[in-house]
Amino acid sequence: MREIQFREALREAMQEEMRKDDKIYLMGEEVAEYNGAYKVSQGMLDEFGAKRVIDTPISELGFAGIGIGSAMNGLRPIIEFMTFNFSLVAIDQIINGAAKIMSMSGGQFSVPIVFRGPTGNAGMLSSQHSQCFENWYANCPGLKVVVPSNPADAKGLLKSAILDPDPVIFMESELMYGDKGEVPEETYYIEIGKAKVTKEGSDVTLVGFGKIMKVVNAAAEELEKEGIHAEVIDLRTVRPIDYDTVIASVKKTNRLVIVEESWPLGSIATEVAFKVQKDAFDYLDAPILRIMGGDVPLPYAPTLIQEYLPNPEKVVKAVKEVMYVTK
Repeated sequence: MREIQFREALREAMQEEMRKDDKIYLMGEEVAEYNGAYKVSQGMLDEFGAKRVIDTPISELGFAGIGIGSAMNGLRPIIEFMTFNFSLVAIDQIINGAAKIMSMSGGQFSVPIVFRGPTGNAGMLSSQHSQCFENWYANCPGLKVVVPSNPADAKGLLKSAILDPDPVIFMESELMYGDKGEVPEETYYIEIGKAKVTKEGSDVTLVGFGKIMKVVNAAAEELEKEGIHAEVIDLRTVRPIDYDTVIASVKKTNRLVIVEESWPLGSIATEVAFKVQKDAFDYLDAPILRIMGGDVPLPYAPTLIQEYLPNPEKVVKAVKEVMYVTK
């Protein structure tokens, strides 16, 4: 199986679907002439032309609204935000428009649109460019929220998102665009709403999604060296959340640690913890623990960023706590 970059996997997903359906188009800042801010759309203008790969002004509110209107009229837009921090300018269109049009029209209009771009921190970009909004968008009925952690998942999930009849928030990471991974050459789709057990284990369940899976996987490797066998689950989608896969794992391991980059209050980790204690309380041998980002705006200084973010050491410590390992 060939290895390609995360950005290439996203590009292939868009190209393959756009070749099959001329109603699909890409729109956003610098997606055309500049080949994309992160080179995700490199070469797409040459292949599909300026009517289907469209550069926009710096006006997220405007081009998000144009995309929603075109989706209501039979097109299938892919709207790229340079980061989801900038989607806040368009959040009225997404929340009060895309998410609600199906129900408010009594089913007369669907909105098959994908909003995609990077989420979370990308290094020393400080508070306004480093925020995680996965839980914000997941809180809104009418939206689906996808956060892939590797190139293969990114391609399969984006292809499914493009074909989905409902609006999908597709969240990537600036720090992952250059990551390489094995991606099948044949056509494939990954169902939205299905988590994946990426490592079998018997002692504790580790749950994460998106680029934080790098932290989760590193912690699992370290624990393995100490004879602790963690089962690792990549949620992949945070609306809908695949609770069944998590609960089935907890029933086997009896312990749960959830890792998420976002602020603690109202997080995806909180929702997963609530659901597990509600439906699998009798299987738990220890309280559920969360490893979260700091409850402050992300600092600029690299030393403070390191303190803010989850890391493998924090995860290993939490696992030992739920396993009552004191040494």
